[in-house]
Amino acid sequence: MNQDNPTSPISPGTRREFIKKSSTLAAAVAVGNIFKTPVYGQNQAPSAGNVIGANDRIGIGCIGVGFGIGKDHLQGIHMNSAANNVQVRAASDLFNKRRDWAKDKAELKNSDIYLEYEKLLERKDIDAVVVATHDPMHAPITIAALEAGKHVYCEKPMSRYLGEAYKVYDTVKRTGKIFQVGSQGTSADGWHKCGQMVREGKIGQLVWAQGFYCRNSIGGEWNYPIEDESKPENIDWNRWLGPVNKKVPFTPEHFHRWRKYFPYCAGLLGDLVPHRLHPLMLASGNPEFPVRVTSIGTKNVHADLQVKGQTERDVMEHIQLLAEFPSGYMITITCSSVNAKSPGFTVYGHKATLNIGSSGERVELVPEKEWSEDIDPLTLTGLQPEDIRVHEKNWFECIRTGKAPNANIDLAIRVQTVISLAEMSQRLNMTCLFDEKSRKITNGEGKEIQAITYGTLPLS
Repeated sequence: MNQDNPTSPISPGTRREFIKKSSTLAAAVAVGNIFKTPVYGQNQAPSAGNVIGANDRIGIGCIGVGFGIGKDHLQGIHMNSAANNVQVRAASDLFNKRRDWAKDKAELKNSDIYLEYEKLLERKDIDAVVVATHDPMHAPITIAALEAGKHVYCEKPMSRYLGEAYKVYDTVKRTGKIFQVGSQGTSADGWHKCGQMVREGKIGQLVWAQGFYCRNSIGGEWNYPIEDESKPENIDWNRWLGPVNKKVPFTPEHFHRWRKYFPYCAGLLGDLVPHRLHPLMLASGNPEFPVRVTSIGTKNVHADLQVKGQTERDVMEHIQLLAEFPSGYMITITCSSVNAKSPGFTVYGHKATLNIGSSGERVELVPEKEWSEDIDPLTLTGLQPEDIRVHEKNWFECIRTGKAPNANIDLAIRVQTVISLAEMSQRLNMTCLFDEKSRKITNGEGKEIQAITYGTLPLS
């Protein structure tokens, strides 16, 4: 009988040997590439019409090919087309310079280049699309693509506001198409290994987790260069504004630096938080909807004003988010654009703690001293790190098999709920309570609060 645990029939020495052998086996499995289909989500058997044969080439359309992530997707998919048996067959953008670039880079014809994404979606040889526009167009384009029978890879965040996110969610569920959010950290092995350990009870009851994404620069984050060709005659400005309520005359500042302005982006909550929240929720082993979310933000450095002639941002320079889930698990994430120090990524359990490498390439299990006789320390290294090409490949593989991708719709809707509630909390100075069954938001007094959307606030 174990003296430290009278209910255990295993002696301390035998128990430690058993756990040690189990941990060694788990480590070997992890190093061999453990990430694959999540245990929740989009894992139902697909209909025959939704599956593309293993030997059939997947036709890709790229919607939004700006000189950032959109450019990277088109270029990367095209370069790896033979290895992944895919082909970029069309591209769409509202800026003529970017359309010309896409045509040359992906070796397309004039007839393969579109200003209007709707015309790209009409093509029967396009099986799937990458949506890499600015945030207000994520949901409208994603929904249109799903309705047109296309699989979708949508850059994070999955939508600008919460109501749109649920429209995307409902459409994915109804159409059965494969949906992946562009949070490539979820295709790093370390986060999946953490989820596996949590499900197996290796660290005891989950307590909390922390994550960071911090940057710093003279002059402020997202002050991207403004291209000389950025003129009204070269950009369809009205289509670019889309559902935005606060419509302004054409300005290159808003077009290139849109992440600074609330009508188009939640700032750090929309750009950096998703990169940390998707993996941390995945690491819980069973991602939940939040029950309570609060967030605070500050803008006291005024980094934009350090460069003469720059316009100051609407969004915060530094934010902190705290989310509580039904199980009692809590996640806190800090993002900054004015200090780059990042303490690290950790998942805390009652019996042990998991430290995760910044790219998901390493996991360290550290037992609490009270359970050091039951749980051996474990360090896994050499795991598949975060990689956008791996994340794209995961999407392609799931289009062929019908399995759930690593950042599937069930994870995405939970993450977006946290992000949208955090923005409401910060902008409305409140704590948001959420009921996943009714999808209702209430304050601490039980009063229902409508989710913010286009037109709710002056800067929307």
